Parts: sequence; structure tokens; C-alpha cells
Amino acid sequence: MKIGEIWSNLGSIMASIMFVYAMFDKFFPPPIRRYFRKYANKFTSLLYPYIQITFHELSGDHLKRSQTYTIIQTYLSANSSQGARKLKAEVIKDSQNPLVLSMDDNQEIIDEFNGIKVWWSANHTTSKSQSFSYYPASDEKRFLTLTFHKRNRDVITTSYIQHVLEEGKAITTKNRQLKLYTNNPSKDWMWYRSTKWSHTTFEHPASFETLAMKPEKKEEIINDLVKFKEGKEYYTKVGKAWKRGYLLFGPPGTGKSTMISAIANFMNYDVYDLELTVVKDNNELKRLLIETSNKSIIVIEDIDCSLDLTGQRKMKKEKDDDENEEKKKLIDKAKGEEKNESKLTLSGLLNFIDGIWSACGGERIIIFTTNFVDKLDPALIRRGRMDKHIEMSYCGYEAFKVLAKNYLDVEFHDELFPVIEKLLGETNMTPADVAENLMPKSITEDYETCLKKLIQSLEEAKKKVEEEEAKKKAEEEEARLKEEKEKQEIAQEEENVKANENSKEINGFKDKLSLD
Repeated sequence: MKIGEIWSNLGSIMASIMFVYAMFDKFFPPPIRRYFRKYANKFTSLLYPYIQITFHELSGDHLKRSQTYTIIQTYLSANSSQGARKLKAEVIKDSQNPLVLSMDDNQEIIDEFNGIKVWWSANHTTSKSQSFSYYPASDEKRFLTLTFHKRNRDVITTSYIQHVLEEGKAITTKNRQLKLYTNNPSKDWMWYRSTKWSHTTFEHPASFETLAMKPEKKEEIINDLVKFKEGKEYYTKVGKAWKRGYLLFGPPGTGKSTMISAIANFMNYDVYDLELTVVKDNNELKRLLIETSNKSIIVIEDIDCSLDLTGQRKMKKEKDDDENEEKKKLIDKAKGEEKNESKLTLSGLLNFIDGIWSACGGERIIIFTTNFVDKLDPALIRRGRMDKHIEMSYCGYEAFKVLAKNYLDVEFHDELFPVIEKLLGETNMTPADVAENLMPKSITEDYETCLKKLIQSLEEAKKKVEEEEAKKKAEEEEARLKEEKEKQEIAQEEENVKANENSKEINGFKDKLSLD
């Protein structure tokens, strides 16, 4: 009976309060209602020591999705949403984890920061507006509410919210899907919805673990990359743009492109494959640079073949040919037959790498690749532009062991590995050729068959090199003998000439005596 009476009295009280509130809201004018709510809120704040901060999903004049709201939601999904009983699934575009679970509406979760407990809740309201707008608002407006004790106000507003935003951005960056970009010709830039860069998903599986290279060399590169990634404050301190240049050089097939993919996956950076042959001039190169994002790798492959950017001074004997070429171009232009050649210069490329425009953005890596480093102008690859030079050499024994582990899942073989080690030290074979021999070509081939196939290829390559060296020695010996023979013939001719001259002198002297 007592419980029933309590519930009955409670119901009566609630009904009375609702009736009084309805009468107040209906019959009292708005100024009085605002005045009453003002002092009611002050009275409530004395009894309720908590502060609330609201983050709306839509913001701005056009009510676009707030980036801050998305970042906070990402942070809560990764750190605190495990405590929510009711979850909401969303599909995130361009993410490695496209399905993201977050707390649903009217749910609350608890987070902790430096011993301070805070509460996050997801809420929504329904719009009652009937007005027409060119950008109509959604009927439902969602927002996140952060609740905390007022004594922790300074910590929450300065440190905690900044922590949430930084963590959310880091999680977004880590989970994002990497992209591979290529530059479009400038004639296509003016089309509707056209961009300067086209992209596709970057899905290359290369990593430093699978890269065929000496372990100490890989460790050196990894340490350099980590130092660069964590060096924002250092680059600001020394007054340099936050970028780093890498020059990858070596024979074809030594893994330069694979190295780029491994760096991109390790750093979690997008890749911009810059094709210089479609860039008309230096101005276009600058505009392309502006459109690249931070946390990216700008790659120019085979730079020695892209354009004539050697910058070497021309010899005097070439000046006449140059003048003739200029005259020919003028004639072709007058006839309307001038070719659409690139006007990109070495100076423009240097400014792109290390000039004022290189500071537009940060956390970028610029990579050049070449098969012939000697062909490049020293100004293009000097330290400060290409900060680190990485030689991609032929396959050594340590690199072979990585490939054997990758392709055959074999770490050692008592009989075959020593033979391969000896042969790799005696001949040059690229990692690409070694990998091709290690790859099984049918279901009947086992790892021993592949290793023996590699040994056979190495022996053939060694034999070929020996034959070429023997042929070269024979040609050199033949040339030496021919040169000696020519010298002997010249010496004999000189002796004959000298003998003839002596004979003529003797005969002339005899004729003179006979006349006397």
C-alpha cells in the first residue's frame, strides 16, 4: 500500500508540474518566459555542477557535414564506443575499414583523460521549420554533447579537446585508403569537373619486410623515414620546408619502383606519379605542385629519360647546329607546323624541388629514379635537393634470402644455399631476375626445383660473362697485335725512307766527285 501511495502521489505531482508548465508556456508572454528561464538556469547551475559542450553534425551556411564532428566521431568509435550498448554502422568512403561502428542516438559513453572522467552522448532533434530554402535543412539534426565537471573546465577546453582532435585525425589518416595519382594534360583542365590529377586506389603490397635488400641498408632507410616523419618541429626550427628528397639509382630490375611502394606503405602517404613530358612549362609545374596534398610522395621515374634537363653547357662546335635548329623552328612556326614541345626548364624543376614553391605544404617526399646517375646535372641531385642517395644494386646473398623466404617460404638449404651464395658473389643478377627464377611455374615444381633453376641461371650468366670477358680480351689482344704490327710497318717504312735518303745523298756525292 505504501509503494502504491508513493507512486500515486508522484504521478499527481508530475501531472501538476506539467499542467503548470503548460499554462505558463501558453498564457505568459515571451519576455516574461525568457526572464523566468534566465533565473531558473542560474538557480539550476548552482545545484548542477556540470558543463556541456555541443558539437553539431552540420555547420556553415550550406549546412555541410562538420569535419570536427567527423573527427570526434572517429575518435569515439576507436576508443570509447565499446561501452555503448546500441551501435550505429556507417560506411566511410576511401577507408581501409569502410564499416565503422559508433554509438547510436540517445546513447552515452564514458571517456577518461588524465584521471578526469567525461561523458559523451549522441543526440538528435527534429526541425519544425516549414520555411523554404534553396539549401533545405534535414528534418533531423544530430549533435554530440560533451559533459564534464566545471572544476575541470580549463583542462577539458585546452588539452582534452585538442587531444581528441589530434587522435581522431591520426586514426583517420591511418585508416584512409592510399591513392595513386597521375597528372592530366593541361588541355583537359578546363573541362567540367576536371582536375589536374587523376587517381586510382593504391594497393601495392610491397613492404620493407619483403624488400630484397641488405638488412642494415633497410634499417638505415627506415630510421631516416621515421626521423623525417617526426621532424616537423625540427624543420621549423632550422627554417627549412618539411620535405625530403630521395634519389634511387641503379640498373633496371633492381627494385626502384618496389622501394617507392614500400616507402608509401610504411609512411601511409599517397603517391603522385609526375609525368614531365605532358607538362608544358614551369608555370604548369607550379600549379600541379599546389594541387598535391600533404603526407604524399611526388615521384619522377627515369628522370634522365623524361626531358633534356641535364643542364650541361654545350660545346662550341654545337653552336652552329643549334642556330640551324632555331632557324628551322622559326620556319616551321611560320608555316603553322611547330611541334607542341615542352618548355619546362631545369631552373623550373629546381624551383619545384627546392625553391619558394616547394614550401607550399608540408610532409612531402620527392623521389627521382634513374638508371644512369652520371647523366643527371649535379645541381639537380646535390644534397639539399636529393638529400639521400640510395643505390639499388644487384642481388646479393642477404637479398636472395629475403626473396627465398617470400617466394618459397624457405630460410636455408644445406646444399643449395652455399652454392647460390658463391655464384651471387661471382656474377651480377638483378633481384627481378632472381625472383623470376624462384617463382614456381607449375604445381609440380617444389622449392628445390626452383633453387636448382636459379643455380642453372647463375651458372649460365657466369659463363656468359666469362665468354664476354674472354672475347673482350681476345679483341684487346688482337687490337694490341694489330697496333704493334702497324707500328712495326711504320718503323720499317721510316727506315726505308731514311735508307733511300741516305742512298740518294751518297749517289749525289759520287756524281759530284766524278764531275770534279
